[in-house]
Amino acid sequence: MLRTADLSVEKIHKLLEEATEFSKDKVLKATSEIYVANLFFEDSTRTKTSFDVAERKLGLNVVPFDVSASSVNKGESLYDTVKTLKSIGIDLCVIRHKKEKFYDEFKNIDISIINGGDGTGNHPSQNLLDLMTIQQEFGDFKGLKVGIVGDVKHSRVANSNAEVLRKLGAKVYFSGPEEWFDEGTIINGTYLSIDDLVKEVDVVMLLRIQHERHDNDKKMKFSADKYHRKFGLTKEREKAMKEGAIIMHPAPINRGVEIDADLVECSRSRIFKQMENGVFARMAILKTALEAKGFEFK
Repeated sequence: MLRTADLSVEKIHKLLEEATEFSKDKVLKATSEIYVANLFFEDSTRTKTSFDVAERKLGLNVVPFDVSASSVNKGESLYDTVKTLKSIGIDLCVIRHKKEKFYDEFKNIDISIINGGDGTGNHPSQNLLDLMTIQQEFGDFKGLKVGIVGDVKHSRVANSNAEVLRKLGAKVYFSGPEEWFDEGTIINGTYLSIDDLVKEVDVVMLLRIQHERHDNDKKMKFSADKYHRKFGLTKEREKAMKEGAIIMHPAPINRGVEIDADLVECSRSRIFKQMENGVFARMAILKTALEAKGFEFK
């Protein structure tokens, strides 16, 4: 599971069906010993923890891996780290790394790899849980209007969601500081001001400012208050949203920056529902990846 966009529409719907079944307390356990490791080279709360919970719910053996105490700090390459884990019996690795397409170097290693986020590239498990949340609300994606607001240029969440939502028949709009958009993004989506966007879309998907990816780009620095006033979801903008429209955010949330603090848990918000769905979506991904390697669940 490297890029959701590489999957067929049929396969995406199948994963969503699996995730929905898990959300209804469907219990499945691995019928044999399966060993998995979560390698997170960037900070994470939701993704890492929900993969851990998903793995344990499926009866998998989770082998602790602490990047800060690993041989990576002695100069070991990512390839050799994964090759080592495979050699000692790990069947599947969930990996988050700052390098885009880090997974390309593992083609000669017979091990299941799940992309937990690759730089500014893709975030397939976040994409699936977002799709699950939208499907629960609207039933289908065809004709749906989704607005992605914020740091699109540096967001793997935006990349994954925009590409797959269009594939499923939704129309994607963008908003935020215009210097955070490249030509490809504008061509493949419609840019609107935040005030116009909130009136148009069924889903307002807010993005965190990726401060850690702006180190060498001083012109992209904004004060929290200025960003919130110009590009954030304020209480006034929430009131202009369509009836039945929902608010989403992959988190972590900067309250008072991309979204007013009082809107994080308002009746439109599905932010914590997304987190809940994250476990079920990741269970579906893990099960599907391991079944492709011949493992069984009952």
